[in-house]
Amino acid sequence: MKKILFALITSATALGGISAAQAAEPGTAYVGAGVVASQHKYNLSNDTSTGDRKSDEWSGKIYGGYQIDKTWAVEGGYTDFGSSNYKYSVGANNGAIDSKSHSFYVAGKGSYPINDQLSAFGKLGVAYNKNEVHGTGLAAPYALGDSNRTNLYASVGAEYAINQKVSLSLEYEHYGKNDIEQGRKKGAVTLGARYNF
Repeated sequence: MKKILFALITSATALGGISAAQAAEPGTAYVGAGVVASQHKYNLSNDTSTGDRKSDEWSGKIYGGYQIDKTWAVEGGYTDFGSSNYKYSVGANNGAIDSKSHSFYVAGKGSYPINDQLSAFGKLGVAYNKNEVHGTGLAAPYALGDSNRTNLYASVGAEYAINQKVSLSLEYEHYGKNDIEQGRKKGAVTLGARYNF
């Protein structure tokens, strides 16, 4: 994981060079990619297993947008939350459950400059989430429900401009709950790199 983060930052720096940083020009499109950390958790009643119900999963994200002016932008993206599994037991009876999740979102983005290079931002929109959950044995009833759900999407973070073309960001994203409350939880932390055209 450390190698992925290092490669992402190094690549963005190499693309951006060492010139003075500035905000993206209004009326320009941008694309980006990120590394996503999300928590997966399984809540199963009467569980006597000794395994860890929680896990931190690492995955990826791609996104693009349009900078309307220095404050406002519109953005859409795809986030993969990865997959996880858990073995479940109640006494001598066993079961297993696993999940795989991803989301599409579209949002408005508002930015507030702190200085020439650093800005804070927030995003608000909608997310279409898919959480595929499969259960066997005693865990089968926990996989019942609709795997698709549309929710409120919101984000808050900070962005550091290397130059007018390249910037790095760190944000917390809220994608909302799933109908099947097993596996992926509603939030994620993303380290991203953005390129402005």
